[in-house]
Amino acid sequence: MAIEVYLKKNEEKRIVAGHSWVYANEVAKIEGKDKNGALATVFSNDGRFIGKGYINHASKILVRIFIRNSQLDDAEYYEKAIKQANEHRIRLGYSNCYRVVFGEADNIPALIVDKYGDILVIQCLSLGIDQRKKIIVDALVKIFNPKGIYERSDVSVRKKEGLPEVKQILYGEVPDYCEIVENDLKMLVDVKCGQKTGYFLDQKENRYAARKYCVDAEVLDCFCNSGGFSLNASTVAKSVIACDISELALKNVRDNADANGIKNINTLCGDVFEILRNFKKEGKKFDTVILDPPAFCKTANEVKDAYRGYKDINITALKIVKSGGYLITCSCSHYMTMPLFEKMLIDAARESGRIVRSVEVKTQAPDHPSLLCAEETQYLKFFVLQVI
Repeated sequence: MAIEVYLKKNEEKRIVAGHSWVYANEVAKIEGKDKNGALATVFSNDGRFIGKGYINHASKILVRIFIRNSQLDDAEYYEKAIKQANEHRIRLGYSNCYRVVFGEADNIPALIVDKYGDILVIQCLSLGIDQRKKIIVDALVKIFNPKGIYERSDVSVRKKEGLPEVKQILYGEVPDYCEIVENDLKMLVDVKCGQKTGYFLDQKENRYAARKYCVDAEVLDCFCNSGGFSLNASTVAKSVIACDISELALKNVRDNADANGIKNINTLCGDVFEILRNFKKEGKKFDTVILDPPAFCKTANEVKDAYRGYKDINITALKIVKSGGYLITCSCSHYMTMPLFEKMLIDAARESGRIVRSVEVKTQAPDHPSLLCAEETQYLKFFVLQVI
């Protein structure tokens, strides 16, 4: 018998507004039985139809709604939804490398699809989506005819769904490195072992925007990963120091620099907090400092510690920016909200003893759209500050 989920009184408002997630503690009763991952129908407390989505009793997110009419979750649905998501990106001018599907924002909750040239990388973040992997891969092959599809479902959130972490080839052949073109730069993306799905596509426009703050500058790029900001800065900068704790990431930076004939990037391996403190002790200052750290908080309980971490690193960075120079600082944690991140920057500026003005504020790239009804989909903060 199909599963019917009835919400507690007034719990439907957020979901009717477009949010996908139904939490277990919002549910009044469940009727019918089926296996986890099955399509469940959700009703308001008084019996009004709300939508349909995959159920998983092992997760705090009991149902992820994505159908709000009489549609079926068949191959036709996935092909149409992926095609619509891709057409939106094409209209925006994306072609070589971009996020094709961004989960809830593209009405396929828990599915990520990234395009790196003729290779696709997917993440399946819920049991329901994981069980429909073959349907999704078949749709991707039909739409894109890629050389290969690789799965990077090696993320801890899958444990909450009762799923193991997985990395595997799902279709065709996938090389260790895929060459893409970003902002007229060649980039070698490690889709098998790189961060997330291999590269941070959400900063593409921000990396280009950073160039104007690096003209004839001595630049320090912290948490550089594979060098997206470093390479963009190097096109106009006097010199760039790319630092990261991962020697593998720094090898990727050097390989990317070589692929573009770039000679003004030097790499520095080590803990970024310690590197910044050492530069401060030495009295070394830079025209532009870039901070693009990994998420310091992945749960709401970690926000206080993350706030201190962000503040610490931004204070030290501000102290090593020359007068008239710039600090480009980012956060990719949705728990560190825009207002909270801005408050942290105000505190950091005050405690650094520098007078600072905000020059530019941006967010994630347009191929990573956010839902106004789901704050979880709005996560990236990008601030350009000038020390005066």
